[in-house]
Amino acid sequence: MPANLTPEYKTAEAAFRRASDPTDQLHWLKEMLRTIPKHKGTEHLRADIKTRIKDLTESLAGPRKGAARSGPPTMIRPEGAAQVSMLGPPNTGKSTLHDRLTGSHAAAGPYAFTTQYPQPGMLPVEDVFIQLIDLPPISPEHPVPWIFNAVQPADAALLVVDLSRAGCMEEVVVLRDLLDERRIRLSCEWDANPEDEELDPFGKVLPTLLIANKADLLSDLDDDVAVFRELTGCDFPVLAASSETGEGLERVGPWLRDRLGIVRVYTKVPGQPPDLTRPFTVRSGQTVRDVAALVHRDIAASLKFARVWGGGAFDGQQVGADHVVADGDVLELHF
Repeated sequence: MPANLTPEYKTAEAAFRRASDPTDQLHWLKEMLRTIPKHKGTEHLRADIKTRIKDLTESLAGPRKGAARSGPPTMIRPEGAAQVSMLGPPNTGKSTLHDRLTGSHAAAGPYAFTTQYPQPGMLPVEDVFIQLIDLPPISPEHPVPWIFNAVQPADAALLVVDLSRAGCMEEVVVLRDLLDERRIRLSCEWDANPEDEELDPFGKVLPTLLIANKADLLSDLDDDVAVFRELTGCDFPVLAASSETGEGLERVGPWLRDRLGIVRVYTKVPGQPPDLTRPFTVRSGQTVRDVAALVHRDIAASLKFARVWGGGAFDGQQVGADHVVADGDVLELHF
């Protein structure tokens, strides 16, 4: 039976897909439930929405007071310019890599499943930060029932593997299958729009960078990567790194910044020099209005025009709210 979804529902669903903050996602889920037609053709979708609302509400609430078994939250609110989930099989050195990249002091040990809950850390890239979330290793022996909620705010993933480890290929295939069961798809495409690719409103598509960790143990990286791609069918872009020697670590941040399309915009008050110490960050293609919303929602609502320095405009050029900003632009907002 066709669902015959209304325009109001489709608008709410599109907003849910775009939202990265869990609070915003919960708002749009409730709006989807409010606007969805109630008939037999939408029974499964309504049940799915209710389940997502329940899970997300519990994740945002954190452990219940007095609960016999509780722990840290399983969803980390986004901070910085983007959030990237770190995924991988057991014993790939993922937590050590997270520590080296972010200084998180993430627990690491010579045994599997040291990481039990999401561990956030901030990766500095010039004057912006990318939030890296170290997640528990994924394998049939260690199911992570809350993994879908954990990756919901993420913009992308780092898949950390140890190509020198026997059984690496099989572990990655199993990991991918387990994520597929949770409606999480790792994608090699970084330029595609997940909204265009993913018809399932509750599926998650994560552009993925393969980190070949422990590269110091590999005799022929190119050959090992070629074998990995042939046996797994995974054609992710690859960076070689070593959490032990530090090899390749300096390339991770700039690679993510460039492929995520992070745009830094600085602001100034009329008659004052710009503040070049703390940029606002948006994505490639976003506008003056988007920057204004980051400064303050009231400013975005009452914005009249802006003056821009940089980005191909002449200095101080007056532009409208729909002007697309470029990396390094300085904006003077008038409202």
